[in-house]
Amino acid sequence: MPFPDIDPVAFTIGPLAIRWYALGYIVGISLAWAYGRSLLATKTLWPAQAPPLTASQWLDFLFWGVVGIVVGGRLGYVVFYNLPYYAANPAEIFMTWRGGMSFHGGLIGVCLVIWIFCRLNRAPILSALDLLGAVAPLGLMFGRIANFINGELFGRPTDLPWGVIFPLGGPEPRHPSQLYEAALEGIVLLLALRVATHIGKTLRRPGLTGGLFALGYAAARLVVETVREPDAQIGYLFGGWLTLGMVYTVPVAAVGVWLIWLSRAATARHE
Repeated sequence: MPFPDIDPVAFTIGPLAIRWYALGYIVGISLAWAYGRSLLATKTLWPAQAPPLTASQWLDFLFWGVVGIVVGGRLGYVVFYNLPYYAANPAEIFMTWRGGMSFHGGLIGVCLVIWIFCRLNRAPILSALDLLGAVAPLGLMFGRIANFINGELFGRPTDLPWGVIFPLGGPEPRHPSQLYEAALEGIVLLLALRVATHIGKTLRRPGLTGGLFALGYAAARLVVETVREPDAQIGYLFGGWLTLGMVYTVPVAAVGVWLIWLSRAATARHE
């Protein structure tokens, strides 16, 4: 099927052009904020019925997190995926509306600002990570939809009936891997974590929900990487199947296992 005829500019306000790419992130972050407030308001979900943040702290926390995601995600893409190009064209580092964000860089950035925020506000960092992990799939889902609208990060050629001919992908139909990720990293992971937090009561074990998010994301990303086209400037690392995205995802899974292990120690201290 042909790529949908979607103008990347959603609307304009005078000289200001509002792009779908930006709106995707705004909607995802707004929904994450609302869902986070709901989780914090349900005190029975948390250890000793004590949520890690107040409603006002959650707004500040999310703002810090967005800064970490945007700065870390952009710098991660620049450094991890295309450093020679951006070294030769440094002004384009700031042109985020053209796309080019790295989840792994964003994860590093958000973890750094979370650590700083929790130290300054004396908030429990493991429970804060749990809160962010529980709402993160909403941001990921809309971010991946924004990638699809931008026509970037598409998949490998396919003969499946839902293959899409992307403007930058040549004449072959390709896997809409952005939508696969929106479904797996967004909808499926959100529902799985909802079951974990509300039925499994995982938020009562600091670190567990954050660890489950990291493992769930890693599993979804590794699955989609099998059909996602690697960046042209990098290609495959080995055997026509191993991609840099796979390599960078392994440490995310390791962090997930580490957080789950920490959750056992944290729970023992609360018992």
